[in-house]
Amino acid sequence: MAVTSGITGNEKLPEGNRAGGLEQDWAGNDQDWWDWYVTLAVNEQTPTDLVDGPGLPDVAPASDDQLARELAEPYVLHAVSIEAFGREAFVKLPGVLSPAVVRRLADRLEVLLQAEHGNHVAGRFTALEQMWLHDDLMRAVALSPRIGGLAAGLLGEPGVRLYHDNALSKEPGCGRTPWHHDAEHFPLQTVQAVTAWMPMSAIPGRMGPLSFARGRGVREEVADLEFDKVGTSYDEAVAHRFAERDVSVEAGPFAVGDVSFHSALCFHTAGPNLTTQPRRALATTYFADGARVVESPTLISGTWRDFLPGVQPGGLAVSELNPLVGRAHT
Repeated sequence: MAVTSGITGNEKLPEGNRAGGLEQDWAGNDQDWWDWYVTLAVNEQTPTDLVDGPGLPDVAPASDDQLARELAEPYVLHAVSIEAFGREAFVKLPGVLSPAVVRRLADRLEVLLQAEHGNHVAGRFTALEQMWLHDDLMRAVALSPRIGGLAAGLLGEPGVRLYHDNALSKEPGCGRTPWHHDAEHFPLQTVQAVTAWMPMSAIPGRMGPLSFARGRGVREEVADLEFDKVGTSYDEAVAHRFAERDVSVEAGPFAVGDVSFHSALCFHTAGPNLTTQPRRALATTYFADGARVVESPTLISGTWRDFLPGVQPGGLAVSELNPLVGRAHT
């Protein structure tokens, strides 16, 4: 099975996005955005055999009460982790979620994705956002004092607001995610934003774990490169520049219960899913209370108006969909 669709970014762009540059709102839904975005990644052109995935955690799923208690309990955030996040712009924390909670969330996510997208389509990247608005378990994650508290603690903020939640599923044979940093995706006048990436199983190397370029200042290494909205030239140029300048990349596997937190400043990517199992993760983004929307959002910000309803460019990033969910704790 090849890990590339052969479809160009321009073919995937909704009609309203094809003309002009980036300085426009995204014309399409969130799944349209992801269908376009993964076409911007360089992939191997040769067929690749898929191997068995690790499977879901082999434990009984947590009950509602068990899940609620765990997500409400603070995770001890040590100074070394805060320092690593400040230095590297990301950190991977072990045991943030128990295997039982991971299993319960993985089972529920299967139901939600099936209801939204139907049967799995090999090679596709499927997404589902704003689950917290209609599903109790996903609301417990998005509004979790445990996850939100870690986000606030790592950012050094007294509290953070929810931007959105997201389910990300790389189906078997799906290719790479292009190199990017989230400061260009979040239409916010702050880089005090962080995404918690919560895998729904172990993620071995052949499954495409999230990978991070080390260093808060690494985006300066590629600041002169021009973004390409219809091809893979930007992804290729970033990878070449990082190799040329010996930028260190953390691309290790995730164990069950590991959760990574990456800053809006963090350049990151993910490999192809070369297993027979969907590579699934919940990704919840938080930003510092008091942030404002940029004056000129672009199509790279996707469906940002869905996440900040009623907020205009330049306005305070607060709506009924952006509750204050995290208080810093150590």
